[in-house]
Amino acid sequence: MTQLVGIVLVSHSADLAAGLGRLLGQIGSDTVPVATAGGTDDGRIGTSYDRVAAAVEAADRGAGVLVLPDLGSSVLTARAVLDERPRADVVIADAPFVEGAVAAAVTAASGADLTAVLTAATEARHVSKF
Repeated sequence: MTQLVGIVLVSHSADLAAGLGRLLGQIGSDTVPVATAGGTDDGRIGTSYDRVAAAVEAADRGAGVLVLPDLGSSVLTARAVLDERPRADVVIADAPFVEGAVAAAVTAASGADLTAVLTAATEARHVSKF
């Protein structure tokens, strides 16, 4: 089987990240490696450099990793991790958290490459609900 692009969900809330991770599995993308980095190391609302770094490693299956932060300091934390541990096959998506994650997971499940998964996530911003 082809290696699939992994997805890292970075949120201020461990519950939010975990819930979105479960949603991705429930919509049929349970083959896509999804890792979450939610909350601080001591269980509070916030973000953790160590959790993000560990999640990138956990989601990596050799086809690249898409990191999807929710907002604010999660973006800053994800960027700090990638600045200090640069890899050409790990990218941050500027995309809506839920819609971007769903689009990325569905695209990754099809075996698409990292560029296509990133494009799907970012284009989710423009999908109208009406």
